[in-house]
Amino acid sequence: MGLVIIIVIVVLLILIAGMYNGLVTSRNKVKNAWSQIDVQLQRRFDLIPNLVDSVKGYMKHEEGVLTKVTELRTSWAGATTVAEKAELDNQLSGALKTIMAVSENYPDLKANQNFSELQEELRNTENKISYSRQFYNDSVTMYNTKLEVIPTNIIAGMFNFKPEELFKTDSEEARKNVRVDFNN
Repeated sequence: MGLVIIIVIVVLLILIAGMYNGLVTSRNKVKNAWSQIDVQLQRRFDLIPNLVDSVKGYMKHEEGVLTKVTELRTSWAGATTVAEKAELDNQLSGALKTIMAVSENYPDLKANQNFSELQEELRNTENKISYSRQFYNDSVTMYNTKLEVIPTNIIAGMFNFKPEELFKTDSEEARKNVRVDFNN
């Protein structure tokens, strides 16, 4: 009888350890997925000074938009949460849409090789950001599901695992893709 109790206890400990390790693995996957978004958003913000420099000479009367983009880039350094960075990302997407739309009025700008290269870099970065957001949200959903289903929810509660926040947009405007195609 004592051997059966020891075997049951060992099996329970192995199950608990397995569930705990699964939760830790999922939480780390979420952190990694967020890091990938962060890297791509930072890449976009790093492209901004070059974009601003490229369009500055052409868009003197659009100084407000260029200032807004620069301010958003500066604010990025102080953002710490997913929600703060998502909001800055949404605002930047809107500002970039404005720059790209206004640039349509400047044929010399559209023909500028540096601007064309930046446009391509932004297009590639936007695609990577979109993929990274999707991967992050998938990872968060899987992790949060583990926190809610039996029996891992018991282990999650015992070890104080907390749900993660999805990367989402708050406005219809922010849900639209940034258009960076000047070939039309």
